[in-house]
Amino acid sequence: MENPIIGRVWKFGNDIDTDVIIPGKYLRTKDMQVFAAHAMEGIDPEFAKKAKPGDIIVAGENFGCGSSREQAPLALKHAGIACVVAKSFARIFFRNAINVGLPLIEADIECEEGDEIEVDLLKGEVRVPGKGVFKGNKLPDFLLDMLTDGGLVAHRRKVQSQQKEESL
Repeated sequence: MENPIIGRVWKFGNDIDTDVIIPGKYLRTKDMQVFAAHAMEGIDPEFAKKAKPGDIIVAGENFGCGSSREQAPLALKHAGIACVVAKSFARIFFRNAINVGLPLIEADIECEEGDEIEVDLLKGEVRVPGKGVFKGNKLPDFLLDMLTDGGLVAHRRKVQSQQKEESL
């Protein structure tokens, strides 16, 4: 995980649900490129074509509400989204994002679509040029460790490997 994360903003409103993030008709596959190609299709059918690796989604309250589908954060991650900044996240989306290694931060920021912002996960801050630094909720160190390692499974493998080395 890079820190800080610097990217171009895509803005969305409140209550962006998982059906909008990755419509249910694409859930029959495990092909991450299919998920990436249809990310945010429910709200912007051209999003996946317009978004570039390193871009950042900024949203309002309750981002990722709806079903508990892990494919939603996977679709964003594989579409190249580097981070999601929102006023608040649905609990299960938040945890699924951490599990798959998609960085996120809860922060109420002022910015425009297309702005380039800087997200410092270690400080829990978002810098918006011309508008200042917005304090967000800093993730606990154990969640930052998971993100740094690429998600829950990669983190667990790393921990198991370290434990195995220590026992030798």
